[in-house]
Amino acid sequence: MDTKDTIVYEAHGNLYLNITNRCTSDCVFCIKRYSDGVYGFNLRLSKEPAVSTIIDELSGIELSKYREAVFTGLGEPLVRLDEVLEITQWLTSQGMRTRLDTIGHAKLIYPGRNVAKELADAGMKIVSISLNAHDEETYNQLCAPKHRNSYQKMLEFARDVSKAGMELRFTVVNLPKVDIDKCASIAKEYCADFKVRGYGGPI
Repeated sequence: MDTKDTIVYEAHGNLYLNITNRCTSDCVFCIKRYSDGVYGFNLRLSKEPAVSTIIDELSGIELSKYREAVFTGLGEPLVRLDEVLEITQWLTSQGMRTRLDTIGHAKLIYPGRNVAKELADAGMKIVSISLNAHDEETYNQLCAPKHRNSYQKMLEFARDVSKAGMELRFTVVNLPKVDIDKCASIAKEYCADFKVRGYGGPI
């Protein structure tokens, strides 16, 4: 039986875009470790969808029903930066507000580019970065990033986001190893919104 990949799905009054399953980290709490998706949607992709496929699917949806479109899903959207930029431009031209959920490794994946500025220029409104830990050591234990200095570079990218005029949000997962108060202080220091996410997987 041919089952169609879930590229676009809805929840909480938002539209979510699942454009890759690749990531630059291997977090111990990642949903991929214990589930195929969220809200009853299977987000495992048989292949990464082309921009034209994504825009075709979005074109058939009444976008005005939704608060915002969010790049998230079962991977790191910024491994497909150029596609994110193109889709954001299209969504913005349709009057749709866009948000990016990211692990924040943009400066390591694209060292020669000002990713935050490119996102802002494309029309991105909010960037939600997975802060995930109060210090580098805990971050490396929990996230197993593929690049060195990921924690520092993630924080640098957060500064870039604010400089580029986008709204910044930090998120952490409520795990015993994570000092939530210290994370909240970091968010305050960066003038970022702060959200604690629940963990639904095995301990």
